[in-house]
Amino acid sequence: MNPLSATSNLASNPTLAVLGFKRQIVYHLHFWAFVAVAPLVMVQWRQGNIVLALLLILFCLNAVAVIAFLRFRSTYFLQGRLFPILAVICAAYSTMINGHAGLYWAYPAAAALFFLLPLKEATVSNIVFVISMSVVSFITLPEADFWRITFSLGLTCLFVMIFAWLVGRLQAELTRLATTDPLTGCLNRSQLADILNSQIQMRERYERVSSLILLDMDYFKIINDRWGHLAGDRVLQELSSRLRKRLRESDQLFRIGGEEFMLVLPETRQKDADKVARELLTNISARPFVEGIQVTASASVAEVDKGETWSVWLNRADQALYEAKARGRNQVANAVRRQEVTPPEGADPQLADA
Repeated sequence: MNPLSATSNLASNPTLAVLGFKRQIVYHLHFWAFVAVAPLVMVQWRQGNIVLALLLILFCLNAVAVIAFLRFRSTYFLQGRLFPILAVICAAYSTMINGHAGLYWAYPAAAALFFLLPLKEATVSNIVFVISMSVVSFITLPEADFWRITFSLGLTCLFVMIFAWLVGRLQAELTRLATTDPLTGCLNRSQLADILNSQIQMRERYERVSSLILLDMDYFKIINDRWGHLAGDRVLQELSSRLRKRLRESDQLFRIGGEEFMLVLPETRQKDADKVARELLTNISARPFVEGIQVTASASVAEVDKGETWSVWLNRADQALYEAKARGRNQVANAVRRQEVTPPEGADPQLADA
């Protein structure tokens, strides 16, 4: 993936979209850091500061490595750990030998850390950064400059840390809003394809089976017509709450339609998922919902088969749900396994699979 490319292809998955923007930030920070620092290598070399020139070369090589890994392998080289180490060493050593001139690079480097590292790591790195710069300033510069540098650099780090913390909270909240159903708190369709694909990969690579359950409330329109949409919303909220109580931590609950839900059950065979589905339907019909509304639901169960896509897997479950509805509702139908579908005698197996 090209980190400079548009993220429109990630728009359907908010989590990947946020990750894409973060990679663009990392890419640009390292790119422009390289552009700014590379000429200084020759400057320091000509001034006889060979050690500093070599340190700046290491800084540039790290920037090139990060850029190359992002562009060609879509990975973050060493997770950005070298940047703070080299930034602290270069800024402190430059201040030691060049005086105030070395300080000019400390402020952008300190701010950049909050965009390159997780917040806790960036905070710890900047504490070390400020302490190092303070010690160097105390040794090499007048006392008045020492205090100015310590407080100005410390306040800069504090302000950027607060900004990065608020941006992180904003990203988390926007991702939550984009990936969950606002009424029930269930996951929405934006995560569906990725989660089903992850279960398919576990099936293909490690022979770990997964099953899904489609659950659709029976005659939900009658509830809205008789008691109103507000009562219907409260029924949906209580239904999602009842479903969550039966699920494991590894299971995932989606609302994929008005009154239709999907449960993804990792490490679960179809026969075990069938038991779960029947328990859920019993729990739904056993006691009334809000305002004494009696509710039933129909469900289907499908175990992922080798070689099928998530859409085929979901379609098999969907067809089984139609069957449950056609048989009278308030019951569970199991999807037909692909390997169980045998072609008529003398038929072409490839045509049967198609």
